Amino acid sequence: MYLDTLADGWQIRPLAEFTQGIYPRNDQGWLPAIVPAHWQQLPGLETHSGKVVYRCRFANPPAPDPLPGERRWLRINGAFYYRHTYFNGVDLGAHEGYFEPSEHELTTFLKPENTLIIELDCPDEHNKIGKRMITGVFSHWDCFDPQANPGGIWLPVELHRSGPVRLRAARLRTEHCDARLAQLRFALDLDAAQAVAIRSEIVFAPLTFHGETQVFTVQRRLRSGTQTVQGLLKLREPRRWWTHDLGRPDLYQVTVRIWLDDTLSDEQSFAYGVRTFELRDWIPHLNGERFLAKGNNYPPGDMRIATMNRERADRDLALARECHMNMLRVHAHIDHPAFYDAADAAGILLWQDFPLQWIYRTEVLPAARHQARAMVRLLGNHPSIAIWCMHNEAIHLEDTADESLGARLRTYQSAFIFSWNRDVMDVQLKQIVEEEDPTRPVIRSSGEPDVPYVRTGTDAHAYFGWYRTYGTLAFGETVRARFPNNLRFVTEFGAQSFPNLESSLRFMPDPLDDAAIARLVERHGLQAEIMSAWYPWRQATSLAEVIEMSQTYQAELNRFYVDRLRYHKYRPTGGIIAFLFVDPYPAVLWSVIDYWRVPKRSYYALRDCFRPQYAFTLIEPRDFVIGEVIDVPIYAVNDARQPLAGAQVTITMRDPADSELATVVRYLDLPADSLATEIDHLRLTPLHPGRYTIELRLIGAGPELTNRYHLNVVEAAAGQ
Repeated sequence: MYLDTLADGWQIRPLAEFTQGIYPRNDQGWLPAIVPAHWQQLPGLETHSGKVVYRCRFANPPAPDPLPGERRWLRINGAFYYRHTYFNGVDLGAHEGYFEPSEHELTTFLKPENTLIIELDCPDEHNKIGKRMITGVFSHWDCFDPQANPGGIWLPVELHRSGPVRLRAARLRTEHCDARLAQLRFALDLDAAQAVAIRSEIVFAPLTFHGETQVFTVQRRLRSGTQTVQGLLKLREPRRWWTHDLGRPDLYQVTVRIWLDDTLSDEQSFAYGVRTFELRDWIPHLNGERFLAKGNNYPPGDMRIATMNRERADRDLALARECHMNMLRVHAHIDHPAFYDAADAAGILLWQDFPLQWIYRTEVLPAARHQARAMVRLLGNHPSIAIWCMHNEAIHLEDTADESLGARLRTYQSAFIFSWNRDVMDVQLKQIVEEEDPTRPVIRSSGEPDVPYVRTGTDAHAYFGWYRTYGTLAFGETVRARFPNNLRFVTEFGAQSFPNLESSLRFMPDPLDDAAIARLVERHGLQAEIMSAWYPWRQATSLAEVIEMSQTYQAELNRFYVDRLRYHKYRPTGGIIAFLFVDPYPAVLWSVIDYWRVPKRSYYALRDCFRPQYAFTLIEPRDFVIGEVIDVPIYAVNDARQPLAGAQVTITMRDPADSELATVVRYLDLPADSLATEIDHLRLTPLHPGRYTIELRLIGAGPELTNRYHLNVVEAAAGQ
């Protein structure tokens, strides 16, 4: 049971070496500290990395109603990265990992006045292809300030109390559910001061709806020490949790109480949603119903993740819902606890990555095995979490902007021949998580390409039209035709763009000069050389022109991918996850929303592309020549649970002078959750060079949608 938060009285001391918890008792050399926070947020520590020691002095807080046999507990919810804790001179032990809480019993050590010491070490990962800390994107990523260090106590430090039996954690998993009955497996992690008989009470009270409260009672005899009580319970007529586009994300308030006779020893309460999730040949099914996953990669909501809260998380999830997204991929990190609560309430599913990003040394395996289990136990109660993934791109990759031949060869070798990270470590982590949670799919590593007769692959990453290593969009079309299994579930695609003008001016000049561009490359993520391969942004005469060029390219590229994947809905596509949702700091990245949460043009393009009812065409990504017969197939798709009747699609062709060449009207009747259906097939034979336009207007299926596609027609090449 919660007692108090240690929010005041913190001090911090940067140092070169730890001294086993023994530090001067006076205030000399100590700086004021904020907890929770990152130490680089504090004056004087803006560039510090490595070792610090935190100190907190506090009085023993009295309990308003002391429990018989009361025990006191210290809970450190999260800190980057290695920590050693001392309390009143007593060594409480070491801990590794940034997201796993640790608890220490203080009962016999408490005094009227107390001193807590936390030695914390978060070094920079200088060897990017031999990383040691399991911090994922916080230590190595192309979407963070490379000079930032995440070190610090980033979640609250709390005091808890209990009776003789402490309820350390309560875990629930839905094994089966339908409208009549849900079968749930529970596990209660307990710490008993002595052998004792207990009564466990598990209460399911409707949180988001009106209904019956159901109570389950389990009696056990405990031995002294830590142990787990497990069992099954059956919830009658459960209100199931759905994504916002399929139904209501209804939640129960689950309260677990541990009783010794008629005395409460401990309790915990959390929101829980009853639901099942499956991937059947990479096609998602929620509560047995098939659906298309549509979404984006979610970075830490802020590079300084300690600054996130429920209000900021709710805002991000609202932007996702408004964009018709039903899934976010939590990219290579464990996020702030408030984010998971917000996703549960918003009805957004989460693809949850373990914090492994690119390559690690072999010595990391024991810690990775432990922390993979800890991740599942910490987050598994959240109905929003649908998929566990153990590693993002377990390939030899140091700098994504390095497209030299040597870098490409090293990446190809690790991707297609052997990678200890993927083929040894990730295999073991997948087995551990499957044992810990058999109710969710577990992916070994994200971004494994499917190559016939070589590897079955996993989800796909597709950067045609951005990284020259991938090639052009036209080459991507060839790959799409030859290797269709790579369309099953695509979890990364996109291009960089500048934020809107007002946001850009917060961290760059207008116009851009060489020094400003160099700083954007060094500190703000810009891949300037790669951007130059696709359009002449350096020739722009103003920042506004650069923004226009980059956002237009990004929006059209994202639509290019979404159109093709919606065409392949269930044949074989089950998921469309773009990259990236928001900027975690002021930057020029793949995001569709900037750091200040101002949407870019590509956000609105995705919002149109992800609409439940959608009309589109597929046109080859190339120049056409005068007199060439160009096929223009028109498709429509309906993802909603209800049939679509009476909608209208108006198709208009325009020449380079914007004169109307033809207009066709088609009426739509589509079944619920339909496949992409061809509703017309037009042909265009251009007589003049220039840019032709195909305009699609969808009316009668929500707000009017206008989709414009452009074809570039040139004179015939010499010799033709």
